[in-house]
Amino acid sequence: MIGTPRRIAVVGAGLAGARFCQRFQELGGDAELTLYGAEPRPAYNRVLLADVLTGRYTPESITLPCGEPGPELRTGNEVVGLEPAARTLLLATGERAEYDEVVLATGANPVLPPLRGLYADGTPLAGVHSLRTLADCARLAEDVVRSERAVVIGGGVLGVSAARALAALGLAVEVVHQAPHLVERHLDEQAGQALRTAVFALGVTVYPDNRARALHGGPRVTAVELASGYVLDTDLVVIACGVRPRTGLAHTAGLTVRRGVIVDDRLAASAPGVYAIGDCAEHRGTVHGLAGPAWDQADVLAARLSGADPGATYTGSRPLSRLNAGPLEYAAFGEVGDDLPGTDVLRLADATRGSYKKLVLRGDRLVGGILLGDLATVGDLTRAYERDEPLPADPLQLIVTQGAAQW
Repeated sequence: MIGTPRRIAVVGAGLAGARFCQRFQELGGDAELTLYGAEPRPAYNRVLLADVLTGRYTPESITLPCGEPGPELRTGNEVVGLEPAARTLLLATGERAEYDEVVLATGANPVLPPLRGLYADGTPLAGVHSLRTLADCARLAEDVVRSERAVVIGGGVLGVSAARALAALGLAVEVVHQAPHLVERHLDEQAGQALRTAVFALGVTVYPDNRARALHGGPRVTAVELASGYVLDTDLVVIACGVRPRTGLAHTAGLTVRRGVIVDDRLAASAPGVYAIGDCAEHRGTVHGLAGPAWDQADVLAARLSGADPGATYTGSRPLSRLNAGPLEYAAFGEVGDDLPGTDVLRLADATRGSYKKLVLRGDRLVGGILLGDLATVGDLTRAYERDEPLPADPLQLIVTQGAAQW
């Protein structure tokens, strides 16, 4: 008698979920694989949404591969309940689906700051946007054609990408950012200032060390009020204040959740048969929130569950933060501070080319780096960092270009 096929459910059709499905099949995994996505579209690369806004990519061109022959795609099927003891999912349609193993790849939701006036009758003011989904992108594109001015609240990676896209579409753009410089999670002060100069050249004004306090208008937003009392007139607002792991499903199911769904080195959650990867997972106290670690986790879990490497474990990632937004580009990885014990810093700036480069070394090992405006050597440097390989006797040659000035 032939037994019932093994069933693996993947909840969340984003980068992590699609990658797991692709690798599971490439490694010869044998199971009925089902990918559930709340959105009506197949999995796509959210990192490229700003480029969809500008028209550089079409929505279809950012679709992610899910392997061949592919999982059963259940798009437009939001999973609203998880019952680990019964190994059952509850869909928004009321349908129940059984599984043998479930992979939570639910991603993250945009953070909405406590802005006075953000809501009118329980819904955000017209003209106020986040940029997390293709539907968000479509709504923003509709608003752009009837707007002349935009304010982006938040100067991280997404905020800078959105600001660049809106400027490319002809809007006058202002960015309000609480931190002293742009992308402070990944860049040092000098790199942040160099990035500010680059976005200013594109027509984007940045207000660092400023907090948005309130929105004015109704039913449509007309201005953003800063904590200083200064008011920025605007036709639309994009909120890019980071994301928060989407853990509601796991929390309601009784799984252990802190910032994210707690997983061990097997990427297993606190109930049998339940795993978590990507933006929703917290491993050894860290929620990475970057594409590289999500892929690493998906690859490890695919190796385990496919049987290709049942003992595979995830011990962490050496993540790379990267922005490729038209003329704006940078890569940052590892520890980039100036006062780290036992480290030496090499730093080069080329005002003519608008580039900034920094290596943080501990002995002959690279422990961190920033490349902004000139990524010609990023491949060699990131490989040396990820593999913890010794650098040449003169590491300066890895970043120097003619005409650069050493700091």
